[in-house]
Amino acid sequence: MTDLDIADCINETCPWSGKPVQADSLTEYDGKVVGFCNTGCRDKFEAAIRHFERAAAAGR
Repeated sequence: MTDLDIADCINETCPWSGKPVQADSLTEYDGKVVGFCNTGCRDKFEAAIRHFERAAAAGR
């Protein structure tokens, strides 16, 4: 993963908790930087994306 910058983040609050995003909790999705309040929320999001990508690839 490349270094992501909070200045490029498209959201100000975590989609899971509603708390402010943190610089150590960023990920890239669909070419955009998305932020979360902590690494746990980020990891939960990344796991959900992998789940849906596998389901889509399987034709479900």
